[in-house]
Amino acid sequence: MVRAPAVAGRFYPGEPEVLQRLVADLLAGAAADSPSAIALLVPHAGYVYSGGVAGAVFSRAHIPERVILLGPNHTGMGPPLSLWDRGVWEFPGGRIPVEEELGCRLKEECPEVIPDPAAHRYEHALEVQLPFLAMRQPRVRIVPVVVGTSRRESLESLGGALARAIRGAQEKVLLVISSDMTHYEPSIEAERKDRLAIAAMEALDHESLQRVVKREGISMCGYAPAVAGLVAAQEMGAHGGRLIRYAHSGQVSGDEASVVGYAGMIFS
Repeated sequence: MVRAPAVAGRFYPGEPEVLQRLVADLLAGAAADSPSAIALLVPHAGYVYSGGVAGAVFSRAHIPERVILLGPNHTGMGPPLSLWDRGVWEFPGGRIPVEEELGCRLKEECPEVIPDPAAHRYEHALEVQLPFLAMRQPRVRIVPVVVGTSRRESLESLGGALARAIRGAQEKVLLVISSDMTHYEPSIEAERKDRLAIAAMEALDHESLQRVVKREGISMCGYAPAVAGLVAAQEMGAHGGRLIRYAHSGQVSGDEASVVGYAGMIFS
């Protein structure tokens, strides 16, 4: 089963050579100063807006051969917790195999995780991470999971299952959480809200993240996968999160009246 690129030529270059040069530039100076990273938080907008934040994170973390990708469901398709469980994912100039054994273990640990390609077929949040992963680790294999529920019990169950599946693996596994931050608010307000959410994530406090997102009305599209990821990271022994870079779209577009925020973090 092949998952073809859905947003190549829009979110990132569709020409392999152009894409490779751009990703290399975004990863310039790569040196894994966080080799013990348990999880990452990276954005998923077009590279022109958020590629610098994603590159800063990927360049600082060691990328093992197995990665679980955890992102939001923008399309509304598929079951609440959707797994792509076999085959390969393609991007311009390359392809990354799915880690079927680890995906099977995750299904066993969390029966709510259902193999279903519908949620993944047109979803961009995980796809845009592939060129970064492939350049940092040519032998990478992935377990793609799309989260389409904000139900607290389901997110905590998923987080615990992720931790158990990763602990039971024979090799190092990295968890990559995909989320953008506040959407379409003035830059000052977006930064204020985003700093509150970032503080909760730095403390590995998934309950605080849920509270602040609800209280402040933060339109963080990947807060649900972030909640599950924080539960998993804490259970795997992470002590805290570190903000690597924050940016917003207005710094590129010049429109400070309506921006989208982007945070890049490492949890270790």
